[in-house]
Amino acid sequence: MTYILYFIITIGILVLVHEFGHFIAAKLFGMKVDTFSVGFPPRAFGKKIGDTDYCVSWVPIGGYVKIAGMVDESFDTDFLKNPPQPNEFRSKPMYQRMIVVSAGVIMNFLLTFLIFYGINLASGRLFHATTTVGSVSSNSVAAEVGFRQGDQLLSVNNKAVKNWEGVETDLYLDNVASPLTVNLKREGHITTLTIPKGTIKPDKDIGIYPNHMHALIEAVEPNMPAAKAGLKPGDVIESIDGQVIATNEQVVNIVKQNKGKLINLGIQRDNKLEQISVMPNSDGKIGIQIGMSYTGPIQKLSYNVISAAPVGFDETVGNTALLVQSLVRIATGKVSFTKSIGGPIKIAQLATQSAELGLVVFLRFMALLSISLAVLNIIPFPALDGGHLAFLVYESVFRREVPAKIKIFAQQVGFAILLLFMAFVIYNDIVHF
Repeated sequence: MTYILYFIITIGILVLVHEFGHFIAAKLFGMKVDTFSVGFPPRAFGKKIGDTDYCVSWVPIGGYVKIAGMVDESFDTDFLKNPPQPNEFRSKPMYQRMIVVSAGVIMNFLLTFLIFYGINLASGRLFHATTTVGSVSSNSVAAEVGFRQGDQLLSVNNKAVKNWEGVETDLYLDNVASPLTVNLKREGHITTLTIPKGTIKPDKDIGIYPNHMHALIEAVEPNMPAAKAGLKPGDVIESIDGQVIATNEQVVNIVKQNKGKLINLGIQRDNKLEQISVMPNSDGKIGIQIGMSYTGPIQKLSYNVISAAPVGFDETVGNTALLVQSLVRIATGKVSFTKSIGGPIKIAQLATQSAELGLVVFLRFMALLSISLAVLNIIPFPALDGGHLAFLVYESVFRREVPAKIKIFAQQVGFAILLLFMAFVIYNDIVHF
């Protein structure tokens, strides 16, 4: 029930914002709006107010606004039997029609910006005030390009870095378009690493972590060795058999290597150090979900109503760029399609998990999902906003209208493909649940 609740809240807000964009743009240009629907037809329930039927429909893969005189998801063509009316979509100037079609995507980007802006204004931003590498994952990109534990990063492409977030942003974003030159201090000497263009992938962990990081137990599976030994969520694993632990990878490897053997964990709990013994099972597991916890110095930046705006804009643009890069890698087969997509079940899981971590985390998740909705909707595919926009661009360039029969056929094919895609995504969610 919790999953369902947070799914409804998340998707409901994003779809309402998106469709409101189409709705308000159409109204501003004097177009008649017949239907404002959350979900695709057939209609489930609703209420008609004035000329508009406000309703909820059965197919939960988005929503639509039916504008008089427009070939859309309703497949209604009765209006073609009559001459164009002044309040119809087809009677309006091309630029107005393009704005109406694009308004949903614009609203999603605006929502994302407002969320980031509001968070920065209310809470400021917290940064890990270090640029020193605490650990490097084995067989990672970072290990391959030459990063070492203890490296203090000074600059990326001659741009000084002042905190770990700056390090990650510059490494991921700058490496997309150009090679990287990373200046760092190693054992008292200045060293330069050159990283070829595209080596660092936006959808893959680079494999370096700042110092002051610790392995954190995020969840404990019932009836498994960890639970029986008394381990709890929130415990920080500082050592195993006397070996200092810096990453979750170390925990996983050591546990696997000690199947059926008793190991002693040094646990930080409530500012006290405890020793807990646990025996991994025959699969090399103790039944914990392990994450990372930072305990080093924190730098906080506060913003006012003006300075928060460019920061919110930069976050919106940066996250959009990362999403587009990831989609390109999925489309070109460089990243597993089934492991990269998520549907209603996955969204419900992530929405619930983020909500449990606090309002700010939940809002950030919603902002990222809003970006996804905007980017996917603007793809020039029939039944999406990008498909409608593509027809308008064609008509604007070639000065002739695409026949209604072609538009209807494209909408029907596109809608059918979207339904099949939705069915596959739900199946994929269930398999990976």
